Amino acid sequence: MSELKQVILMRNDLKMSKGKMIAQGAHASVDAAFSANKKLFSKWRGAGMKKIALRVDSLEQLKELLSKAQDADIITSQIQDAGHTEVKPGTITCGAIGPGPEVQIDKITGELKIL
Repeated sequence: MSELKQVILMRNDLKMSKGKMIAQGAHASVDAAFSANKKLFSKWRGAGMKKIALRVDSLEQLKELLSKAQDADIITSQIQDAGHTEVKPGTITCGAIGPGPEVQIDKITGELKIL
């Protein structure tokens, strides 16, 4: 198996504060990691839990990328905010792809810019 990683896809169009983005990204990362089987999680954790935060420009782009990952049988997570602070309740703020094979994830997200 190739090197493992996880990407966090953050909606840039919402203009969230850095603190809000970090909290939402952490939700996505943990939620996706909990979906991994024990062997995959252990291997990813043992290799340093590689992850990268990338920006997407819209909800539509986020959903499209998550759908491509699901079609490739890669773990995904989508985070919907409770709306207590910066965004309206139910707003989808971000998502995660992986942990999974870096090569496969890069085929889906390789054109995105770092957050």
